[in-house]
Amino acid sequence: MFLTTTYTALHFGLTKDGGKVDNNDRIFNEIKDKYNQSFKQDTSIFAKRDYDIYQRIIILNKYCPKNAAFIMDALKTSKNEVEARRMLDAVEMYMVTNKRYRLELKNYRKSKYKNIPKAIKGSIFDWMNISEWQDFKEAVAKDKNLIDSVANVTGVEGRLIVSVLVGEQIRLFNSKREAYKKWIGPLKILSVETQFSLGVTGIKVLTAQNIEKHLKNSRSVYYLGQQYEHLLDFKTANIEEERVTRLTTYRNHFYSYMYAAIFIKQVKMQWERAGFPINDRPEILATLFNVGYPQSVPKSNPKVGGSGIMIYEKEHSFGSISYEFYYSGELFDLFPFQAKRFDWNEKV
Repeated sequence: MFLTTTYTALHFGLTKDGGKVDNNDRIFNEIKDKYNQSFKQDTSIFAKRDYDIYQRIIILNKYCPKNAAFIMDALKTSKNEVEARRMLDAVEMYMVTNKRYRLELKNYRKSKYKNIPKAIKGSIFDWMNISEWQDFKEAVAKDKNLIDSVANVTGVEGRLIVSVLVGEQIRLFNSKREAYKKWIGPLKILSVETQFSLGVTGIKVLTAQNIEKHLKNSRSVYYLGQQYEHLLDFKTANIEEERVTRLTTYRNHFYSYMYAAIFIKQVKMQWERAGFPINDRPEILATLFNVGYPQSVPKSNPKVGGSGIMIYEKEHSFGSISYEFYYSGELFDLFPFQAKRFDWNEKV
């Protein structure tokens, strides 16, 4: 009887679900033609459309931060504006009953485009808009493996190491300089100093000697611990010549980065021991790197500064240049932020 009933039901289509039209079918149809070919080809209002989509994501973030984050990530990764807008539309179908959200979106749409600021071409940091900066980025990218290696050995974040490199190199990357015209610009290489300061990070001989001494002196306020003591051991009896050679070699800048990283970590330990930690102050660490040990005096209100650097007739300080690079996002794909700027837990 059961089998007969089932057969009859199937045969006459009694088990088929007729289905129903979704409550949002009208909205789906409106969205379908919302971003048609004319929308995609209208390049005259790209700036306004960029402004619009980010503003909508910002508003959504107040109410549905998780969905807003997904949309922002998708937009950043795919760079597909239309699909990001469709993602917003999909979420907004569930926000029709949220009066506060609808009101805020409505108020925004009434005033949108009225007060859009004029976009700045290039970077807000003007010195990053010069052609020499592009050359520098290509040059430092060639040293990524060396910088990563030093970061792993010393526990100093690679981006922090590059921040002091930027301060030292940018003043040398001047198209009016003969060295830039001959080698730096055409070959996209870093400038190696060989006179008063040495290497690509500009380490002075006396500073290099002190860095080496503090590594082995357990009583020094700059002492890092036994695991660091042999990082700069020499292989020959002629220490002076070997020191200069390791810092000024054109083919391998490893020791330039090593000395710079160790110095940064040494002054970081000095200030930490004195009760004034500067782990989160890359601009202060860079300033101290530039001015040296004598002016590294721990205090509650350290000043940002260092050497004045003229870039196309505008002066910047060493510390500010390093700070602006560190937080600029430039070269972030090669040297991102780490969970900790300083790895390994030293005993203070």
